[in-house]
Amino acid sequence: MTVKRTHFPVEIAGVKRRLPLFQVAPGLRIAILNILGDTELVQAAARQLGRKLSKLRYDVLVTAEAKSIPLVYALSVVTKKPYVVLRKTYKSYMGNVVQAETLSITTGAPQTLYLDEKDRKLISGRRVLLVDDVISTGSTLQGMRLVMDRAGARTAGVAAIFTEGERSQWQDILALGHLPLFPD
Repeated sequence: MTVKRTHFPVEIAGVKRRLPLFQVAPGLRIAILNILGDTELVQAAARQLGRKLSKLRYDVLVTAEAKSIPLVYALSVVTKKPYVVLRKTYKSYMGNVVQAETLSITTGAPQTLYLDEKDRKLISGRRVLLVDDVISTGSTLQGMRLVMDRAGARTAGVAAIFTEGERSQWQDILALGHLPLFPD
């Protein structure tokens, strides 16, 4: 059965997309940006974010698994800065991890973010830039900040393709655009 879905048009660094709207709570839909596999959009966004970040002092890019991994990789290429991915599942090879729990709007369930032992050495005492595809409720961002604090890193800034929801709460986020919420 095919579902007729409403879309929201966006333009990111000259690349146009139509984001599908999905219900995330009773009476509330959000536009879903899924950059996985969208090389054109990821590269354009990374180039534009890289230009916006050129005056910010930071040493390492940090993101949470999984949808923003292509963005942080492309941003690493553009900025020539190393990157770290906070994982959502612990694996034994990760060693002595630093962790924090968060709640994602898209899953509705608690998630734990894990910083690998090898990556802890890379960020300890350094300035980090937190990167996400979309910052909506701020819960993943809060979890990333907590992991960085526990690992001895200093958050130098936050970058995203989009912020979402109440625009005034995201004034300190370096973003390429803003997505509204869609109440039914």
